[in-house]
Amino acid sequence: MGASLGAFNYKGDIATGLNPRFFRPGGSLFFRYNANRSLTLRTEVLTGSITGDDQYAKDPFQNVRNLSFKTSVSEANLIGEYNFLNYQDRRFAVNWTPYVFGGIGYSRFSPKPRTADYKTTGWVLPFGVGVKYQINRPWNIGMEFGSRITFTDYLDNLGGPTTSLNKLEQGDPSTKDMYYYLGFSVSYTFYRIICPE
Repeated sequence: MGASLGAFNYKGDIATGLNPRFFRPGGSLFFRYNANRSLTLRTEVLTGSITGDDQYAKDPFQNVRNLSFKTSVSEANLIGEYNFLNYQDRRFAVNWTPYVFGGIGYSRFSPKPRTADYKTTGWVLPFGVGVKYQINRPWNIGMEFGSRITFTDYLDNLGGPTTSLNKLEQGDPSTKDMYYYLGFSVSYTFYRIICPE
């Protein structure tokens, strides 16, 4: 079992790329199960916030639009991790490995301001990379960066024409928003002890 602290970021109509200026704090609680040396299963809940502001854009249209937002995000997910190195349960093994992960999750978000009625829950597809290291059995530390593909265009309160009749307050409905999480984790491993007969 473990917890992580880190930061959320976002890409959408206001931040068209990953902008370090928009990192905001977040955290998670998770449970990992080491199925074997290569595969780890994980379930996790995350919470945090994302933000964006047109005033920092290089696009003149965004400068004229001059919109900003702040959205709280929460997520529950089920993820599989593939360990590139053997992550062993032996007591004196040197346990560390980079890994990739992917899975499915469900998120809820609450934008401020919210100028229209649209769905604020939906499925997400988390994926990313990380590294974990057993510093002293049973304690582990790790670092991870993950992206979330969403199926909504309203994380930033900017969707299609249904959001607003004002062209300056409309987003690009052909693209969906994404958010990211960069986290540093600490976890505790419970070992199965097999007693001799």
